[in-house]
Amino acid sequence: MLERVASCFYYYQVHLFNASLYYYEVHLFYASAVAVAAWILTSIRLGSATTKYWIWVATTLNFILPIGAVLDKSFTAHLGWARPLSAIGDLAYHMMHGAFARTLCLGWSIAVIVMLGRLCWRIHTEHRDARSIRKNFPAAKGHWDASGVPVRLSESDQAPAVNGVFRPHISLPRGIDRLLSEHELDAVVLHELTHARRRDNLIRLVYEVTRCLFWFHPLVWITGSRLALYRELSCDESVIESARGGDLVSALAKLANPKEPLLLQASASSFLSLRLAHLTAGQPKPASHAASAALLALFGTVLAAGVLGTVAHTACCWMAKP
Repeated sequence: MLERVASCFYYYQVHLFNASLYYYEVHLFYASAVAVAAWILTSIRLGSATTKYWIWVATTLNFILPIGAVLDKSFTAHLGWARPLSAIGDLAYHMMHGAFARTLCLGWSIAVIVMLGRLCWRIHTEHRDARSIRKNFPAAKGHWDASGVPVRLSESDQAPAVNGVFRPHISLPRGIDRLLSEHELDAVVLHELTHARRRDNLIRLVYEVTRCLFWFHPLVWITGSRLALYRELSCDESVIESARGGDLVSALAKLANPKEPLLLQASASSFLSLRLAHLTAGQPKPASHAASAALLALFGTVLAAGVLGTVAHTACCWMAKP
């Protein structure tokens, strides 16, 4: 009796592992196809940077949220044409057996633990530094609200940034009010305010968790690079729409001056030439709005097809081989 129970337990354990690995592979296959489509669509010159930013946000969420793979197999009643992907299923079956599977899982697990540990340590360090700045450098004359978002002018040398994930606030470095004119400072605050309103730090955190889980996938790393680029360009668009693009251009030039201590953050300064080109392009044209709508429609179609494809090939779970 005990042997029979143990045999059944082992069978269902293998069954669950096979099914999970198959779901994982199918999900990555379609998520990768969506990421390639996002890269192609956002490489088109037409369309707004904000539209392209949200395309990459959706691409990130599509990696970490396997919507299609979690649906119950009863969904196959609505997908009579659904069939498992035998090539991926065979690969999952063969990977399950032998020392290779154990080595693969161990290597992936170690890398995930290391990367998550680094992420947690970085977040802890940022919170510790933020507390230290608030304690040692109280916001003397530079503390106000911008549309409900706190703005702190601290005594630190930190570049203009948004700190905090759930309760974001804008932090400006000491001396920036002397370096920039009033209009230039307003343009910088408006850029950072867009980050805070959209909860970009939370989106960035979701991406970084995704990267920890899929550290081996080159398209996930490319997604992070494009997400960072369009995060900055889309915030610049809010400045352009308020007719302060010229002020932000002059502010960026002053902040990026090597002779000044107020250097831009690495993530922003690395896109400086692209940001300046985008800012000097002026207001978006009507054709650009139409292009943005077309980009969203095309990407939405690809995303829906990817989810439907995942559902179709995982709802009828591949378990032909025990």
